[in-house]
Amino acid sequence: MLMTKERRSGIRTLRGWAISVLQEAGAIRECDEHGWMQDRADPHARERAFDIARRDPPGGLSQAEAVTEIEDVLASIGDTCPECPPDC
Repeated sequence: MLMTKERRSGIRTLRGWAISVLQEAGAIRECDEHGWMQDRADPHARERAFDIARRDPPGGLSQAEAVTEIEDVLASIGDTCPECPPDC
């Protein structure tokens, strides 16, 4: 019987790659209700994401460019979901 291995879909954008790395490292999470990305403010997780970017940048990018993209994505993500009501 022919067995096939399920492959993860390819990431199509540099931003998508950075989000994937940040999620894998645990630096960001998705709002369960609305789907917005949220910064977890975990310095150890952020450092893991930067280590991944340095160690395994996407094809055609230097380590510095990969780290810059991680920084750019982190700068664009807040720590709260804009659609969730604020805690009172």
